[in-house]
Amino acid sequence: QVQLVESGGGLAQPGGSLRLSCAASGSIFDIFAINVMGWYRQAPGKERELVASMTNSGSTNSADSVKGRFFISRDNAKHTVSLQMNSLKPEDTAIYYCNVVSGNDKRTSWGQGTQVTVSS
Repeated sequence: QVQLVESGGGLAQPGGSLRLSCAASGSIFDIFAINVMGWYRQAPGKERELVASMTNSGSTNSADSVKGRFFISRDNAKHTVSLQMNSLKPEDTAIYYCNVVSGNDKRTSWGQGTQVTVSS
């Protein structure tokens, strides 16, 4: 099972920026089995939703609500995924979770979550 450790997050003003990072660790077999790395978020009273994800080949998928504002990147050599969040809005306030999908059986691993609060 892949272990995920997130960093970043915190408090930002509307229109501001934050950057989230996530590092994956585990056995060499677990690391090489990673197919997709990405970020989800869950706001109070709402379901967890996809923010953005990226495959090993660099294909991305993102929520319409963050297109043009949030940008996902990966460093495959370091097994990390980052989320640059610009033009933040109060509705971006949520707990953000790093996510990894691995193997042919699509095993899913989650980080512990990091709080992002957008408020003036």
